[in-house]
Amino acid sequence: MIVGLYKEVQFDASHRLLHYKGKCANLHGHRWKVEVWMEGEPDATTGILIDYNAIKQVAGRFDHQIMLNDADPLVACIRKYQQVITTPGEPTSELLAGLIRDELQAYCSGQKIAATVVKVRVWESPGCYAEVTVRK
Repeated sequence: MIVGLYKEVQFDASHRLLHYKGKCANLHGHRWKVEVWMEGEPDATTGILIDYNAIKQVAGRFDHQIMLNDADPLVACIRKYQQVITTPGEPTSELLAGLIRDELQAYCSGQKIAATVVKVRVWESPGCYAEVTVRK
């Protein structure tokens, strides 16, 4: 039996877009919302596809963090005082959706969970989101 599930996670984090011309070039924060859709075969013993807390942990690692492009010169400055999450490019909602999808899929593979990430939607603000989907 194939089942689908949905999980929403929210976190607060700051970022800036190094190569953007406009307000988002400045370090600023958001209340991010991540929505995850997964499907697959539940575990025969537990009946669970994936623990909702595992999804929360993957997306929640960004909570109260500063996210910067790994090429951003601010990284070295801020790391003197606190942790910085660096991304392979601009830390946009588009990039975060892909990173979260990849991390969740790697988690499932590593734990031998028969689940597939179908879609990840990352809201940067109440009216703006990006999403990645798996094409079948």
